[in-house]
Amino acid sequence: MSEMTRRVLMTVLGVSASGVAVGFFSLSGMGFDPFQCFSHGVWSLTPLDFGTFYAIVNAVLLVLILLVNRKKVGLGTLINLFLLGYIAEGSEDLLRLLVPDPSLPMRFLFLVIGINLLCFASAVYFTGDLGVSTYDAVAITIAEKQTKVPFHLIRIGTDLVCVGIGFALGAPVGIGTLVTAFFMGPLIDLFRRTAAEPMRYGRRTQ
Repeated sequence: MSEMTRRVLMTVLGVSASGVAVGFFSLSGMGFDPFQCFSHGVWSLTPLDFGTFYAIVNAVLLVLILLVNRKKVGLGTLINLFLLGYIAEGSEDLLRLLVPDPSLPMRFLFLVIGINLLCFASAVYFTGDLGVSTYDAVAITIAEKQTKVPFHLIRIGTDLVCVGIGFALGAPVGIGTLVTAFFMGPLIDLFRRTAAEPMRYGRRTQ
């Protein structure tokens, strides 16, 4: 398999898995990840279906990223823009069909799956390096523009801003939101070193 084919597969896998992770978050009822918290808060003010609204939000962010760091825009960005919202919506519908009334232990399991799947997925398409989601590009760009503050701290900062806005607009905030806000950056870095880098390069990195 060529390196480009591997990178394309990693990108498609990562973005698609991110959408599925959002479905698990939603069914857990324990809060969304920070950007989804922000998105659902703003979405509640509109008459649009979530997939369409999510595409519009990402299109706005895409314009901003093109102005400041267009090298982060690529296949992964476009898949995020046009498909991730619909994948998330479809995943949630399917999970609700399969498990219409999950118990508390099952909801907690869905939360754990959602958190780990989202962080793993993010690490995979980051490492594929064919473009990241518009929201992920924000923290990455800030981290690249300066060297004093590490990526995981910048990611915590952008996540907390999204949680604050989403909460103010009525989006559900729960343990899943708080865990991802404070630990998503470090978990992404862990999965990058232990899983995503070996996928691309055949070895772990430090």
